[in-house]
Amino acid sequence: MRLSHADKVLFPGDGITKADLAAYYESVAGAMVPHTRDRPLNLWRWNAGIGGARIVQQEIPKGAPDWVRRVTVGRRAGGSVCHAMANDAATLVWLANQNAITLHVWTSRADRLDRPDRMIFDLDPPEGVDFAGVRRAALQVGDTLRDLGLEPFAMVTGSKGVHVVAPLRRTADHDRVRASAGAIAEEIAQRAPGELTTHWRKERREGRILVDVARNTYAQTTVAPYAVRARPGAPVATPLAWEELEDPQLRADRWTLRTLPARLDEGGDPWAGLRRAARTLPA
Repeated sequence: MRLSHADKVLFPGDGITKADLAAYYESVAGAMVPHTRDRPLNLWRWNAGIGGARIVQQEIPKGAPDWVRRVTVGRRAGGSVCHAMANDAATLVWLANQNAITLHVWTSRADRLDRPDRMIFDLDPPEGVDFAGVRRAALQVGDTLRDLGLEPFAMVTGSKGVHVVAPLRRTADHDRVRASAGAIAEEIAQRAPGELTTHWRKERREGRILVDVARNTYAQTTVAPYAVRARPGAPVATPLAWEELEDPQLRADRWTLRTLPARLDEGGDPWAGLRRAARTLPA
């Protein structure tokens, strides 16, 4: 597919162009598409590069080719919105051509939008917190999920924190999944009250890591695995093998647009078995 203004620099400090972004998404599509297929997308676009204004767009961009898959979703307040879905490599490249640097996905799929297939815990540290604390928190979330019969998967976000994801069978609606995630988060925070909190307001966090479950709400989105973040160096949201949380060298932005393809070439996608690990939400 021909790119428009392929030499446009999107990451000025790194010299990364739109062509580089498109080539990255084409190269990782084999690992990324299984995690984005059939999921409504929110697009985070930077038409003037990451130093310019961010556009957060739900509606599929105008002029989208017919072959880009899409789904129309009713709004709770009335009306509807037509989302694109990244179901193949060509769509990822086309989205890069729209300056969509970062893709965010629903926690449910188009055929059953009311039934999420993953529960997400977003571990969001305040500025200045050692990443070792985030790793410890992720391990604690994993232990709690296993105690409940769920299988945890981890991903560094490419920004500041870690997502811990439990794949689910599609038997419960968003409200129930959100309520269950909230109860689990409260239990986790009570086990380490000096390090973790569920308080949304920053002034009440007192330097602790937020265990955020808001991503589990209907129509909320989460950063897609292998999505590029609009930050210097072009870090990538990178799925982990669980044991990598033990690595003291781990950082949220450890892998980038330039280094992530080699990681996939060497070890493949650590989340390749995520769908097969789906469990029923516990009572």
